[in-house]
Amino acid sequence: MTEETPGFEEKPDVPSGATPDDAAEAVESEEDATAPAGDASSQKPAQDVGLTAQLDQVRSALDERTADLQRLQAEYQNYRRRVERDRVTVKEIAVASLLSELLPVLDDVGRARDHGELVGGFKSVAESLETVVAKMGLQQFGKEGEPFDPTIHEALMHSYAPDVTETTCVAILQPGYRIGERTIRPARVAVAEPQPGAQAKAEESDDSEKDSE
Repeated sequence: MTEETPGFEEKPDVPSGATPDDAAEAVESEEDATAPAGDASSQKPAQDVGLTAQLDQVRSALDERTADLQRLQAEYQNYRRRVERDRVTVKEIAVASLLSELLPVLDDVGRARDHGELVGGFKSVAESLETVVAKMGLQQFGKEGEPFDPTIHEALMHSYAPDVTETTCVAILQPGYRIGERTIRPARVAVAEPQPGAQAKAEESDDSEKDSE
């Protein structure tokens, strides 16, 4: 059994007959072989930096494409809403145009009803016509006693009355018609206004009553 002699390091194998220079080269080559690969470790951070830069570029491109897609989706939704709104508007205009042509017939039906002439087969036809136009959205408006509204009423007659406190529709000469919020014909009415000075007299009467109390 062989024991290692303490204090002596293991020397590299040197061929017999080698010169001292050959022995030195052998030692240097062994040290080079056992030294850590410094070049490989220095290349790793450079590779990480390159990968990070590429990842940032990919993320930036993805964000741009996502923004483009969101913008296209918003434009498409706006386009759909605009098309739907235009479609509804065109339909309302077409229906209003058709019903406007039928208003004189409806006026005749109303006058016949007021005079008690809506009887027999004419009554059935008239009621069927009124049912059909109602399904198409036609609504009649205009009642006696309601306040005058120039946006939906057309005043054909004017008078003064002691029993009104504001401009009031006292007679419906011709009913108005609308479809939804669209007025296709205003109600033609006779209006009455408070008599001049009636408001002042009413205020004086109120003041006198307060004083008496």
